[in-house]
Amino acid sequence: MVVLGLTIELLILFVAFGFMVGVFFGFFGMGGSFLVTPALLILGYPAPVAIGSSMAFVFGTAIIATMKHHDVGQVDYKLGALMFVGIALGIEAGKMGVYFLETLGQAEIVVGTAYVLLLGAIGALFLRSALAAEDNDDDEPKDEDDIPEIAKTIKSYNIPPMVTLTDGSKASMWTISGVGGGVGVVSGFLGVGGGFLRMPAIYYLIGVPLAAAVGTSLFGALMSGAVGSFTYGLDGVVDLGIVTALLAGSALGARIGSASTAYVDEDDVTIYFGIMLILASIGVAFGELSNWLNMPVLNRVSFVLLVGSSAFVTVVIFYYAIKSVRTNEHRAAAPAGGGE
Repeated sequence: MVVLGLTIELLILFVAFGFMVGVFFGFFGMGGSFLVTPALLILGYPAPVAIGSSMAFVFGTAIIATMKHHDVGQVDYKLGALMFVGIALGIEAGKMGVYFLETLGQAEIVVGTAYVLLLGAIGALFLRSALAAEDNDDDEPKDEDDIPEIAKTIKSYNIPPMVTLTDGSKASMWTISGVGGGVGVVSGFLGVGGGFLRMPAIYYLIGVPLAAAVGTSLFGALMSGAVGSFTYGLDGVVDLGIVTALLAGSALGARIGSASTAYVDEDDVTIYFGIMLILASIGVAFGELSNWLNMPVLNRVSFVLLVGSSAFVTVVIFYYAIKSVRTNEHRAAAPAGGGE
């Protein structure tokens, strides 16, 4: 039986995987689209199809996220619009790179290798952040409207043309274009929203307060996904069956992930997320070795690591959420029992 052009097994797999990615998106503010492309590559989809379908998935998830942040005034639409040209040009450059490698028969290998390095690096950064948070538990919380020192230094150089942002601060158009273009290249080449690069770049380089940086980054993901899915869609390489199944799962997962943030301290889970990304990096590496050594068993190990590590972190988030709810219920019941 085939539904949406997928077998029942693949349909269930993509809905479940979309659910897990949605949980990450709702909880961490990152769509997890950087897991979708390597999963599709491991399943044997051509690089353009994997990337184009992932970009369409990014677009769908980013619409919901941007609307949520819009409601609390955390989206700088002016900055997002100024980044659009750089994002669009960067995505086109990244796409051209993919198709060039495809003509050489090297696209899957190069994109897969890039994912090994990217997931490993991001995982290491998450682990470092989690361990640093444990060492600095007694530090005073930072002002949400404050910006890093490196951003203050960059903003001190007035390189025209200068642009006044929504919060009243100024930034060089060169910095804005550079951030947009750089993230666009990564998005177009790897089929990701680029939030894990764009949000830190907006915060550390452009100097936008953290809350607004997150919201504006999601708006940037919306634009990246729109441009990417459109350009890849024109070439007929977006699999709507895959995208629909992933979005069906992520719609529910994102709601659950968002609700979990009210009960779970992100620092408790961040270290597991970092471990997941490192395991995913190892999984993609096994997939590449499977192609080079012609050993299908390594491909199965690769997929198990990628999906299994995602499922593990999803369970960890649920565990901490349930544990927190039960603890709160016990605390609420304690005064009633002690007052008799």
